[in-house]
Amino acid sequence: MRKLLLSFFIVLFSSSIHAQEGHEIKINLKNCNDTLVYLTFYQFDKNMIADTCKNIKNGKIIFKGKKKLEKGVYSLVSQAKSIYFDFYIDDENQIMTLNSDLFNNASSDLSSPTSKRENDFFEYIKYINTQKKEFNDLKIKTKGMTKADSTAFMTSKQKKLNDNIVAYEEHFYEQNKGTFIGEVLNLKIEKVLKEIPKASNGRPDSVAVFNYYKNHYWDNVDFKNDGLIRSPFFAPKLKRYFENLVTIHPDSVSVAVDRILSKTAPNSIMYKLLLAHFTSTYETSKLMGFDKVFVHISDTYFKTGKANELYNDDNIVKNIINRADLLRPILLGKIAPDIPMIPIEEGDKIAKMGFESAKTSEEATKIFYANNAEIQKTFLRLHSVQADFLILVFWDVDCGHCQTEIPKLLEVYHDLLKENKNVKVFGVYTQHDIEKYKKYVAEKKLDWINVYDGAHYTDLKTKYDIYSTPVIYLLDKNKTIKAKRIGVEQIKDIIKVIENEDKE
Repeated sequence: MRKLLLSFFIVLFSSSIHAQEGHEIKINLKNCNDTLVYLTFYQFDKNMIADTCKNIKNGKIIFKGKKKLEKGVYSLVSQAKSIYFDFYIDDENQIMTLNSDLFNNASSDLSSPTSKRENDFFEYIKYINTQKKEFNDLKIKTKGMTKADSTAFMTSKQKKLNDNIVAYEEHFYEQNKGTFIGEVLNLKIEKVLKEIPKASNGRPDSVAVFNYYKNHYWDNVDFKNDGLIRSPFFAPKLKRYFENLVTIHPDSVSVAVDRILSKTAPNSIMYKLLLAHFTSTYETSKLMGFDKVFVHISDTYFKTGKANELYNDDNIVKNIINRADLLRPILLGKIAPDIPMIPIEEGDKIAKMGFESAKTSEEATKIFYANNAEIQKTFLRLHSVQADFLILVFWDVDCGHCQTEIPKLLEVYHDLLKENKNVKVFGVYTQHDIEKYKKYVAEKKLDWINVYDGAHYTDLKTKYDIYSTPVIYLLDKNKTIKAKRIGVEQIKDIIKVIENEDKE
């Protein structure tokens, strides 16, 4: 029995359920001791609750409503939130009876006296489960074998099992082509080149195999069919596509995102779920530079009104646009925004002006303009620092992670100097306690450029998206952002890459 963590929440964009004849799903589940069960459906990478049955007698379960259920693959989920079995619903089987028995395995005893096609789907599930059991039994036989013998044994047996599954699925698809469940299974079938040509070296042409697979990956997939996103196969297929077939570069990913969304019906559930997925994925991507995809999505869909119906709250759309606009100036390849900062040597002078005693931003502003001429003389601007490589680091004395990373950065900095690299560090303390800052710098002997926003003039969070510390940017001699949010251990390698690029 598969374990499932249910998502008990209301989606921001709910699917519309059209009022028609209604639905009634009767389930006779022998040996069922649950007092309640759930009817759930797959929705992209989550499972959503469609209904709950709280009145179970002798395993008699009924899910009934006045509206039709949307097409999709549904699950009967136990009181312990485990999936008993899957079944599908389309326009033809809204009134349906299912029979099963929990004595052995709910999936192995599944049947439907009301739907031949549902029974065909159950036979497919049973076949797949049988093949999985056979594979597991073969693995048991390898115990005691050498690693080489075990690998050779399993490779040949696994190929045969895979070939059997492929043949079965292709036959099932041909028998059910044009039906909803046929389209669902098509998502699982890999489109591979059957007759592989020879390359110039006489070996199988791997390039032809890859190109065929990529070009036919989405064959027969109708993105206008919202029901497909309510299956367990759509989300994994989309993930494989972006991980294995799309070039790992922000521009290529942006093109792929647009291509996929263009296949959907405007404002359909498929469109909304995919757009929400892409937005979330690339806003929070851990791959450096892929925030550019998020900015592209904001410009193409949110700023143009194509995402207005995505969320119930208009503020979410506004926040996404604002977030993208904040990130735009600090994308890879952009000239780093200039920031006027106070050198640590000028800290005492600035402190005497009374910024730290100001209780409101208005008071701080008055102090600034009262001392504007003197403050302007103390400013050290980022763009005034000349170096082939400029390490821009934002950190805080009281940040535990900074206390670990700053000494490492100092060591890397000295190593680079010993290698005669024209490198400088622009170290920005993100707080305002000048005494604490001076003490730490002296104790750790931070012999780079030490600055802070003592005059409360530069909004670092807005300029450089500083919501935690430390944050490291690497700029080239033109102040172009070459890397961002990197670890200290990456700096040397990235500098080598930049140097090699300059040689080409």
